[in-house]
Amino acid sequence: MSKTSIVIPCFNEARRLSSEKFKALASQAKAHLIFVNDGSTDGTGDVLDDLVDDLGKMAEVLGLEKNSGKGEAVRAGLLQAINTGAQQVGYIDADMATPVAEVCRLIGDLDNEKTEVALGSRVALLGYMIERSPWRHYIGRLFATAASLTLNLPVYDTQCGAKFFIVTDSLRSALDSPFVSRWAFDVELIGRLNILAGSSRIREIPLREWRDQGGSTLSVTAMIVTIFDLIKIRHHLQKFGAK
Repeated sequence: MSKTSIVIPCFNEARRLSSEKFKALASQAKAHLIFVNDGSTDGTGDVLDDLVDDLGKMAEVLGLEKNSGKGEAVRAGLLQAINTGAQQVGYIDADMATPVAEVCRLIGDLDNEKTEVALGSRVALLGYMIERSPWRHYIGRLFATAASLTLNLPVYDTQCGAKFFIVTDSLRSALDSPFVSRWAFDVELIGRLNILAGSSRIREIPLREWRDQGGSTLSVTAMIVTIFDLIKIRHHLQKFGAK
């Protein structure tokens, strides 16, 4: 097993999976890829089987019998990576909106002794290439503000799909139980880690490049519902912290 494992949650992603990008990722990041097929109903399973055949020992498919949501798919993949000996784990989106070079940069930041959690952050700065549709940007900023208040942490972008972690007892404990939200699980995971280990080793790293690939299965309605999930997450974290 590679020192680093990257989880890629997949639900009906047959049209967006790029064999060449994932081959480059596995090679350049020197990582083992774990594709989690979250009960897909299109041809995702066949595409993943072909991709893993090409990658050989550098990749595997973890199949979930029914669609359980992105949060559970990520949790299952991270637990698989940890249980098979990975020392660094993380997850990215199946559309590779975060380019290979940026993924490698996030993983590299874990070599900094001050970092145990590296969060990609989509900040539109001069000289950076952050391409995102206006409505997603504004809904995202609304959600990010609400998430920051929920966590009582100055987090700019909880929902960027690229996050990496040093495997610690705190991470294992944070992944012990399912998330209460299918889509806002990122907020919950950050909240659990903050309770268990504090925020001093959690770093947000502005991405130099990120491109919205389109075709996301997350609808506007789902994003709005996810905002209300923050109420459930807040209550959950209060109980989690009282354990």
